[in-house]
Amino acid sequence: MATPLKDQFGRAVIQRLSLEIAAACASFDRRAFERDAIRGFDALELLDRGRHLGGVLQRHLPERFGDAVDVLLRTLPVSRESAGGMSSFFYLPHTEFVRAHGLPHFADSMRALHALTQVFTGEFAMRPFLAEHTETTLAQLEHWVTDPSEHVRRLVSESTRPRLPWAPRLRAFQKDPTPVLRLLTRLRDDTSLYVRRSVANNLNDIGKDHPALLVATAAEWMIDASPERRWIIQHALRSSVKKGDAAALAVLGFAGASRLAVVESSFVPARPRMGTKVIATVTIRNPSRSVQRAVVDLRVHFVKANGVGIKVFKLASVEVAPRATIELRKTISLEDLTTRRHYPGEHNVDVQINGVATSIGSFTVLPSR
Repeated sequence: MATPLKDQFGRAVIQRLSLEIAAACASFDRRAFERDAIRGFDALELLDRGRHLGGVLQRHLPERFGDAVDVLLRTLPVSRESAGGMSSFFYLPHTEFVRAHGLPHFADSMRALHALTQVFTGEFAMRPFLAEHTETTLAQLEHWVTDPSEHVRRLVSESTRPRLPWAPRLRAFQKDPTPVLRLLTRLRDDTSLYVRRSVANNLNDIGKDHPALLVATAAEWMIDASPERRWIIQHALRSSVKKGDAAALAVLGFAGASRLAVVESSFVPARPRMGTKVIATVTIRNPSRSVQRAVVDLRVHFVKANGVGIKVFKLASVEVAPRATIELRKTISLEDLTTRRHYPGEHNVDVQINGVATSIGSFTVLPSR
């Protein structure tokens, strides 16, 4: 079993943090910092540990915010690669310090986040600035669009996601994403896949509140699009495609009803137990005299505590030759996740071809032994 993330961010972090800051600031009281940091630390989860240490930093770093930032920046490694094994979360307290205490100090906060995002990530700490100092922060992000660091350019996109997971939503951008789209348009042909993936995820967020705007943007971006930009568009439209949105499918070249037909399906085992897996196999035939292009998805009607919830799984984007037959398979896990709990009972299944769903039968989940 994997070690819980919070246990990877344990007391050793406090000791390392104390040592590094003491080396950068002669007046730093290591003993007092460690005493305050340990108090209540063990009972906290990962993010709360980061917030707790950010608050302790505020009490023990120099009182002037700019001086405190100078101390923190002197402790940073040259790059993520040189940060060591704890780099994934070690700098969480640093960004939490800026998030919680930096709003009145815009220039110093941006200086800090520009450096911190290159060794950790800064999108969560950027959210208060986008909410409270919207225009000033957007102007800063416009400048960062051309930054040499891919981490900084990604921050432009990731920090402005209206529905960034585990972060407060940016309600103003949910209502009007126009400022975000201006930034994304400048990043759509970025040389870094790391940045382009964030652009796609941001567009996908926008589409959840403005599906028509997403489709219109995707159609515009598709004009003279490189393969890399086409990937962004396809990834950005993934939620719309799963919903069977005809306009989104048309942007990707899957316009109109498909003539493909499901001729056979099976579920093995037909009566799986909770905590195991079931393999769904679908045989699809093209009875026509022309090649048929289609997006094929699998819709599982999961039994819930109260009712049913549909989960759409990607099967394939296919081109089926005339009179040809193809077979597609999907392994469905019945193990409980933090986002999905499983229940016994009959689970109906559909195949969705270019947005049109057809029932192909069901499997029955049994209680675990």
